[in-house]
Amino acid sequence: MRLDLVWVIYRAGSHSAHREACCCVDELQALGVKVVMAMSGVRANPFPDLLASESGLPDLAVVLGGDGTVLGAARHLAVHDVPILSFNVGGHLGFLTHERALLDGGGQLWQRLLQDNFALERRMMLQAAVDSRSPVERTARPIASLQDLNGSKAPHWALNDFYMRPYRDDVSPTCTLELEIDGEVVDHYRGDGLILATPTGSTGYSMASGGPILHPGIDAIIVSPICPMSLSSRPVIVPPASRLVIGLLGENTRRVKLWKDGASGALLEPGECCVVQRARHHALMVVLEQSPSYYRTLTHKLHWAGSLLNNQQSPS
Repeated sequence: MRLDLVWVIYRAGSHSAHREACCCVDELQALGVKVVMAMSGVRANPFPDLLASESGLPDLAVVLGGDGTVLGAARHLAVHDVPILSFNVGGHLGFLTHERALLDGGGQLWQRLLQDNFALERRMMLQAAVDSRSPVERTARPIASLQDLNGSKAPHWALNDFYMRPYRDDVSPTCTLELEIDGEVVDHYRGDGLILATPTGSTGYSMASGGPILHPGIDAIIVSPICPMSLSSRPVIVPPASRLVIGLLGENTRRVKLWKDGASGALLEPGECCVVQRARHHALMVVLEQSPSYYRTLTHKLHWAGSLLNNQQSPS
C-alpha cells in the first residue's frame, strides 16, 4: 500500500483517542507521509471539508474511536473507495475495530501496510433516498435508479442500518409502515418503527430488536420491526438486489424520521416514502489479523459462554 497521504480521524471528546492520534501522526510523518488529523463526532463532521480540500483523497484513513466513529467514516469514504483502518480507542463494543494494543508497535504497523502485509475486507452498504412524488406519479413512472430521486432530497448511505421511527417532539407515538419489496406489498407494521440492516449491522439495533445475526460474508438485507403490535410481524431476510420501499400509513399529519447508523438522516413528510437498496460501493476495511474469526469476535464481544461442558470433547 502506498502511504503518500493519510487521514487520522479520532473520536471527538476522547482524550485517549486524541493522544493516540498524535502518536500516529508523529510516526507517519517520520516516514515522510503527509498526514491530516481531524476529530469526528455527533457535532463534528470533518469529511465535507476533507473531501473538498485540494490535497485530494487519502491512501488510507486511520480511525481511532468506537464503532460509531468508524460508521461515520464509512458513510463518507466508501463511495471514494478509501480503505479504513480502525482501532478501538475510547469506544465500547468495537465490532468493527482492531484492538488498541496493535498501535503499540513503535511504527511496525505502518511497515506492515507498506509491505502489503494485510487484507482488505469488503462490507456491504445500503443506500436510501426519499421519494417525494405522488402515489400516482410513482405508479406511472417507476424509478430505474435511486439517482433519479437525487433532485428532491440527498441520498443517504449506511454501513450498519437504516431505521424509521415516528417523529414528534412532545410524545412518543407508534406508526404504521407499509413495506414493499420489488413492487409487491409484503406487510404493514404497526409499532415503533422498522429497521433495515446489513450483515454488518445485524449485531446492532436489529439484534436488539430480535433480528438474526448474519455473517458479513453474506450479502443480504434484514428487515426487523421495532416492538411490533402483532405477533405475526417477524424479521425477514431478503436478497441483496431487492428494492425496498417504506411508506407511512394512517394519519395524514404524522411524520417519520429516517436514521442512518444512528445518525440523523431525513424527515419524511406525509405522503413521502423511503426507497432503500444495496449501495454500489462497499466499505473497505483493513484487516491486520493473520487468521481472523468472526465467531471468535462474537464470543468475545457478546460474552457468549462457549462450551457449557468444560474439559469434555464433543461427540464424534
